[in-house]
Amino acid sequence: MAGKLARLAWIALWPVALAAQDPRLGRVDPSVRDSVAALADSARVEGLPANALIEKALEGTSKQARGPVILAAVRALAAELRSARSALGSSSTTAEVAAGAAALHSGARPTDLADLRLRRPAQSLLVPLGVLSDLVARGVPPDSASHAVLALASRAADEDYLAFRREVERDIALGAPPAAAAAVRLNASARQALTAHGQKP
Repeated sequence: MAGKLARLAWIALWPVALAAQDPRLGRVDPSVRDSVAALADSARVEGLPANALIEKALEGTSKQARGPVILAAVRALAAELRSARSALGSSSTTAEVAAGAAALHSGARPTDLADLRLRRPAQSLLVPLGVLSDLVARGVPPDSASHAVLALASRAADEDYLAFRREVERDIALGAPPAAAAAVRLNASARQALTAHGQKP
């Protein structure tokens, strides 16, 4: 009986043991290392991309952030991962969840992620979510970026999303305001879609 209890206890502690063995955690501030490991373990048990949490802690370490700052960032990311998975659905991949969390961090709303899943139920959302985050990083307001990504969802393949991002970035580099660049390129895409279907723009 005692042996069985010991085995059960080890099984329960197995995720913690795994995280503790991750050599990368040795670079994290000792004052928060165990807390980061525990958050990563909880994420792993929930089926979330735990590696993203460790990478977030390492990012803070590389920037010489204080332990409490690192821990706060990891906790915030854990919350964003959970929110992203909830919005995208339980069938979403860990890569999609990570991309969704990045989109939320950039200013997208959980409802934007849920709407994107509804509009592309059988397709990967990795590229559209990445484009959303990239657009915001280039200065496009989060609402405008989300609107563009959602508007393209019903007709755009991944290659179309990437082309849209390149065109917006090119316009911004030439001096166009980010929001205007996104709107102009979205309108151009809509006109192209109408023309392709034999309709007048």
